[in-house]
Amino acid sequence: MGGRVRRKAALAAAERVATTPPARCALCDRTLGARVEWHHVVPKSEGGRDTVPLHPICHRTIHAIASNAELARLYPTIEQLRDREEIRRFAAWIADKPPDFHAPTRRGSR
Repeated sequence: MGGRVRRKAALAAAERVATTPPARCALCDRTLGARVEWHHVVPKSEGGRDTVPLHPICHRTIHAIASNAELARLYPTIEQLRDREEIRRFAAWIADKPPDFHAPTRRGSR
């Protein structure tokens, strides 16, 4: 009985930590809004484990621009991804938008 109670307490503590959102988006560096999505820098399907917090629009933009294989092979760090021309243009465009801004995301040419 004690094991189950300990597991529940650990899950509750992990939930409290997970619900405290970080302050800034890892891609655009704007303050995060009400919705935060976690992005695997190297996709899980490619063996990645580390995650970073992003705005939903930033997360969708990453996946519209690069495939999982490209993310793993060409952009294994968020800094390398930020150096990509399409991401730089996106970051400049989104810089003055409010934290919860949303717009349709178009697929880039791959």
